[in-house]
Amino acid sequence: MLTYDQDGFRRAGRPHRIVSGALHYFRVHPDLWEDRLTRLRALGANTVDTYVPWNFHETAPGKADFTGWRDLGRFLRLAQDLGLDAVVRPGPYICAEWDFGGLPARLLAVDGLHLRCSDPRFEAEVDGWFDLVVPELLPLLASRGGPVVAVQIENEYGSYGNDARYRAHVEQALVERGVDCLLFTADGPEDAMLQGGMLPGRLATATFGARPAERLDALRRYQRTGPLTAMEFWIGWFDHWGEDHHVRAVEDAAASLDELLATGASVNLYMAHGGTNFGFWAGANHAGSRPGEPGYQPTVTSYDYDAPIGEAGELTPKFHAFRHVIGKYVPLPDTPLPEPPPRITPALAVPAGTAELLDRLDVLAGPPVLRPAPESMERLGQSHGLIHYRTAVTGPRPAMPVRIDGLGDRAYVFADGVPLGVLDRNTPDEGLDLPVGEDGVVLDVLVRAQGRVNYGPLLDDRKGIWRGVRHGHQQLFEWEIRPLPLTDLTGLDWLDECGDQAGNRPAGRPAFHRFTHALDEGHGPADAFLDVSGWGTGLIWLNGFLLGHYDTPRGPQRTLYAPGPLWRDGENEIVVLELERPGTELPLRDKPDLGRTTVVTLQ
Repeated sequence: MLTYDQDGFRRAGRPHRIVSGALHYFRVHPDLWEDRLTRLRALGANTVDTYVPWNFHETAPGKADFTGWRDLGRFLRLAQDLGLDAVVRPGPYICAEWDFGGLPARLLAVDGLHLRCSDPRFEAEVDGWFDLVVPELLPLLASRGGPVVAVQIENEYGSYGNDARYRAHVEQALVERGVDCLLFTADGPEDAMLQGGMLPGRLATATFGARPAERLDALRRYQRTGPLTAMEFWIGWFDHWGEDHHVRAVEDAAASLDELLATGASVNLYMAHGGTNFGFWAGANHAGSRPGEPGYQPTVTSYDYDAPIGEAGELTPKFHAFRHVIGKYVPLPDTPLPEPPPRITPALAVPAGTAELLDRLDVLAGPPVLRPAPESMERLGQSHGLIHYRTAVTGPRPAMPVRIDGLGDRAYVFADGVPLGVLDRNTPDEGLDLPVGEDGVVLDVLVRAQGRVNYGPLLDDRKGIWRGVRHGHQQLFEWEIRPLPLTDLTGLDWLDECGDQAGNRPAGRPAFHRFTHALDEGHGPADAFLDVSGWGTGLIWLNGFLLGHYDTPRGPQRTLYAPGPLWRDGENEIVVLELERPGTELPLRDKPDLGRTTVVTLQ
């Protein structure tokens, strides 16, 4: 058991310092969990820290999946077998640059529901989640011989609110279900944050990236006795589309870590290994303060985080610098460092057909849902993907702008199948001129959803169209709506490669592009990086698994990580859904390209 007194942590009755690294099982292929945990242990960590995302596990209200990629128990047992304790953070909210901060999208379909507070409806949802996840955790608690020595209550709550009844409800929900290990809170080292997030009698910890002595002094004003802990010590940073790839200088990060450990404090490196925002799971930030304002910032697919252990398992210069610092304060493992992960031989994938999206709506979605006005994805029971809206506009009428009120996040507009243009939530006042002849026009709107906001006051982030569409001043009604979660592409029929004599494909028409790549028998699992630098923006699947979003014009990321376990001997299928500007080839690289970089200075 992990306990603490006025002098610090104690593990099995002996003085103990936590040297932890954050490593999220949901961002790593499960066949690579042991590899990444082995690298974490080689860094010198004695503990692994992970969130548990509610929306990743929930399959329906009251039901959850804890198998395969979601096998939390297997991940934690692997950690224990490698000599690591575990700190678990089950939310209900986790932030983590994860879609909606880990909350299930269906909550956004409930009128008037207030998130992360003592609204009885939200607390009932929290209880339902803990009814599912806590039984998975109980056999893994240290009191029962497992690796879990501590569990977090909520997450950085003081950065969001100050509802003491809600905080107490989350605490009590864990205790009543049998969580008997150390419980703690984590908040930024500022007065309002600590006041809003702490709980009486529970260990308070802090989250920060620099100036450790100053930050720990702020924490000590509230955590008067007992150990001081940096529960998130930010050693790098994450990226948004349209920004540079953030890196933190190795010397700066290592010196700050040394300063922190020299105080006697415990630490959790965020992130020790970042991993990847596969699928639709990347979150977003918002720089505005009110709904509908510009400032939406979707997070990229890579969650490399400039961590000591790179996205594909690389032991970076930061790994070696951190290991040297950690070795000054705790014993390092007496084992050789892990070898570099294997990489694929660079090659070009072979084109194998196309399928235009608007021509395949019945295959992808089935019959449309009829509604008088557009409705959000969440209202229609959809969490992720694309969504298609269609209506008819009568004519004749002069050119007037088509505008969307309440757009999440990017809309591709077509008049009788011809691309009219693109609308984006960050330019809410823009419109697309649409003249209508005597025969009228069929208006198609295809909306791409990116990550839901995961931090700050604008968590209430719906996708699709949640208010309406206007032509001039006239509201357009009578809509056919087709949710496109894109969970199964097997029904697509592939036509021969389309394009002009030079091989150029038509721009502005969303289409799936199929490629193949053959691997020799016995090749074995090896990582690759799909080079999208010649493409526009869209999604990529490898053998039916969605690797994530790409957005080359905005950058910074120019390759997507394709982990070795996803490849198979013989033919592999790669499907690219390009929404704006199709490329002509798809190279496979043996190195990542996360784009132009900028050095970040953390506070």
